[in-house]
Amino acid sequence: MSKKIVVALGGNAILTDNASAEAQQAALRKTAKYLVQFVENGDNLIISHGNGPQVGNLLLQMAGGSTAKNPAMPLDTDVAMTQGSIGYWMQNAMDEVLSEKGIDKDVATVITQVEVGADDPAFTDPTKPVGPFYSKEEADKQKAEHPDFVFVEDAGRGYRRVVASPRPTGVKEYRVINHMVADGIVPISVGGGGVPVVKEGNRLAGREAVIDKDFASEKLAELVDADTLIILTAVDNIYVNFNKPDQKKLENVTVAELKKYIDEGQFAKGSMLPKVQAAIEFVENSNNGKAVVTSLENVDKFLSEGAGTIITR
Repeated sequence: MSKKIVVALGGNAILTDNASAEAQQAALRKTAKYLVQFVENGDNLIISHGNGPQVGNLLLQMAGGSTAKNPAMPLDTDVAMTQGSIGYWMQNAMDEVLSEKGIDKDVATVITQVEVGADDPAFTDPTKPVGPFYSKEEADKQKAEHPDFVFVEDAGRGYRRVVASPRPTGVKEYRVINHMVADGIVPISVGGGGVPVVKEGNRLAGREAVIDKDFASEKLAELVDADTLIILTAVDNIYVNFNKPDQKKLENVTVAELKKYIDEGQFAKGSMLPKVQAAIEFVENSNNGKAVVTSLENVDKFLSEGAGTIITR
């Protein structure tokens, strides 16, 4: 029986920074080869991805232009723009690999709006750095032009704007994504954590925020009733006592065990912790679903041997 699987791509799956178009295509083609294995396995695949370097580059480009004649776009629009561009690259890579394997299946990108609470505490305590570094004078000038912006000094490298990173409460297009899966289409969705929006009466209004793509992927997996949420990262497994002589690889682990490890401070806040938290939330809120944390390069072993860190109740 086919399974519905949400795969959240890590940063290493999408080439970053100032790579050439050829290098970008080669990286995504490599990623697509791994992802197509799920299709070959008979699974219904939903792809999500990050956008940190890409949205950062977009903000740098806008900062380098004339904002007097061409005002910079708001952050929610920037996220939508990178959803479109990364989705375009990923669609082409997936189409190419599917065609080579003789698989007749469509891939399509959904510009996805992810709902957050207007009263989320993150809006009063912005912590996520975005955009370029500024001198103190440049940051003060930006602050004068944009009173709502918050800037912080970043480890002696200059000042950067910080924005909220609220938790997702819903995914506007989840029913569309479910219809696509039912029709045999591979959706690419909640890119970059999704466009952050809040409900204002009968409309959704964008917000200057960045949503963690693992939490957004979890919320989507929950809403589409996925069987499995797979979070791909740089390592094949989650470890405790990582990089210490007594480090231990986690293979099959329960939610209760992971919560104990969180209480022990085993997972770094900026890297593995949100992945572990997202995995826990999915397992707790799904209908007997499981979560997997592993690497892109380990996908074949996961499919053939069940390798990786498997999280269950």
